[in-house]
Amino acid sequence: MGVLASILAFFGLGGQPAHQPPPPPKTYLVAPTTVADEKAVFATIESANVVPARARIGGTIIELQVKQGDRVEQGQLIATVGDPKLALQVSSYSAQVQAAQAQLAQAKLDYDRAQRLITAGAIAKNAFDQARTTYNVAASNVRSLNAQRAVIQQQSVEGQVLAPTAGRVITVPVTAGTVLMPGDTVATVAEQNFVLRLEVPERHAQYIKVGDPVRLDGSQLGLDGSRFGTIKLVYPQIQNGEVVADATVPGLEDYFVGERVRVWISAGRRKTIVVPESLIVTRSGIDYAKLRLKSGEAIDVPVQRGQVIHRANRPDSLEILSGLDPGDRLLTP
Repeated sequence: MGVLASILAFFGLGGQPAHQPPPPPKTYLVAPTTVADEKAVFATIESANVVPARARIGGTIIELQVKQGDRVEQGQLIATVGDPKLALQVSSYSAQVQAAQAQLAQAKLDYDRAQRLITAGAIAKNAFDQARTTYNVAASNVRSLNAQRAVIQQQSVEGQVLAPTAGRVITVPVTAGTVLMPGDTVATVAEQNFVLRLEVPERHAQYIKVGDPVRLDGSQLGLDGSRFGTIKLVYPQIQNGEVVADATVPGLEDYFVGERVRVWISAGRRKTIVVPESLIVTRSGIDYAKLRLKSGEAIDVPVQRGQVIHRANRPDSLEILSGLDPGDRLLTP
């Protein structure tokens, strides 16, 4: 048996299977990355459009249904403007319509009688024409008075001041009982699509363009993490040494219009070494990264950290100023 086992072992048959080496640990390859050179600027939360809700008729505000800060939908009733003269005019035209309808009924009787008599040859043709004309005039008079009454009734309906757009009521410069002229503002409504209005120093104007990302610190508004948006409009005029631009950032509808916040914008791009923040540990006030050597050994090397790099839809990373070179491989500490 010993000889047989020796022969099988010589040909690689039988015995214990060969030991497989363990797979190499996962490493992070250090490489230079292009990042935005961020600059902090101030911005205000503004509405893209502030639309006034105006009175279409003159009169007195009978009922005011909104106050500052209320949310309204397009077409929602904001206030009711009443004019007592309109009700009197409607009553006057209604009485005139009734009188005209009585005249029309009498003219219809005369016309029908004239038709029977002209057929029998009992009256002259000019008498029949006169009866027909009187009937037509009476009918037209009824239609005219009805149209004039409808105009006054429509003016009464136009006393309802409706919200011109969906959004939040910013100002209400009137109260119930205020006398208004046609076209006076009852309330101003800020549209729901709020924007960040940036004020960028003109030395950074060359770097600002439509489509650039912006970053808003969510902690200023009681949010977790950062909010990212996009510049959608750059105004072509420089005012007081600043370039004005609008950026869209989701989730601004629940905050004060005119609230000032700090925003980071891109003022150019640069190359640097960026690694996940989880690969850096701090001991005794010194930052270390676990470096895997070519021999397979791992050592802790001190590094100098820079700023935290925030990017949309990606976890935060850390800029490394010194201690690592492109091509290094890092292990999880």
